[in-house]
Amino acid sequence: MAEADPLVTRYLDHVRFEKRLAERTCTLYQLDLIRLADMAAASQLPLLQVQTGHIRRWVAQMHSAGRSGRGIALILSGWRGFYAWLGREGLISHNPVVDVRAPRVAKPLPKALGVDDAVQLAEHEESGDDPWLEARDAAMVELLYGCGLRVAELTGLDVVASTDAARAGRGWIDLQNAEVQVQGKGSKRRSVPLGRSALEALAHWLAVRPQLPGMLTQPAPGASSLALALFPGRHGTRLTPRAVEQRLKRRSLLAGLATPVHPHMLRHSFASHVLQSSGDLRAVQELLGHANITTTQVYTRLDFQHLAKAYDAAHPRAKRK
Repeated sequence: MAEADPLVTRYLDHVRFEKRLAERTCTLYQLDLIRLADMAAASQLPLLQVQTGHIRRWVAQMHSAGRSGRGIALILSGWRGFYAWLGREGLISHNPVVDVRAPRVAKPLPKALGVDDAVQLAEHEESGDDPWLEARDAAMVELLYGCGLRVAELTGLDVVASTDAARAGRGWIDLQNAEVQVQGKGSKRRSVPLGRSALEALAHWLAVRPQLPGMLTQPAPGASSLALALFPGRHGTRLTPRAVEQRLKRRSLLAGLATPVHPHMLRHSFASHVLQSSGDLRAVQELLGHANITTTQVYTRLDFQHLAKAYDAAHPRAKRK
């Protein structure tokens, strides 16, 4: 129906020959306008008489039929362009699509490990690795899972506080006070407590870290900041986030986990498990360094999922016949 409509034909010629859009894009526009024409015809409406209320109703119909918010947004974009062109041609006085938005796309829940899997990863020892690498990687896992650090915060840590680190936005560990100082997003600094397991892993790592030549434990005049990196690579350079991702993925598979683990998954696991145990959302916000509590509230959905699974598995009235 839309293919025979002269307005649709003129518009498609416009986007194809004047705007020189790709043929695939023109085909998608054509399909979207066929859908628009079909809906207008079902309401016995000429395309020039479509109003915002009609568009909203059709959006609701598409959503009820199972079309995703992203898919509807793309359709609306095509419709919006069509009516904008009709306005420039002087055929309508108002674009009926301009104030219509697609339904919000639900944000996927962050992926978090179960407690057993997280502990299995944290307690894994890779005897086949060089002891130096094993000690370093074990300490990294303890800080990612035990402190909920972002991977960039982890790689930015020094072994000791210094004015240079503070000025450059790096963090450091404070074993005496059992804390790690990090600078997160928005140049916001925070202190995160170090648990017993993290302290033990760090103590072991710091004992073997000097095996790499040039590594320092205190600032020295003229020394490079790389010499103070808490987690260096074999060549004495500070580990990159990408290198940490690769080491963690490898370690999680060697530990027998079914899913490769990335650093942010351990941050999500940290937040979810602390919330499950404490129920203190405000504390989790502080530990993660979130500026807004709404960012942290996603973990309440993870916590509810955990409770729902426990209910389904354990409560006699939850079991279906």
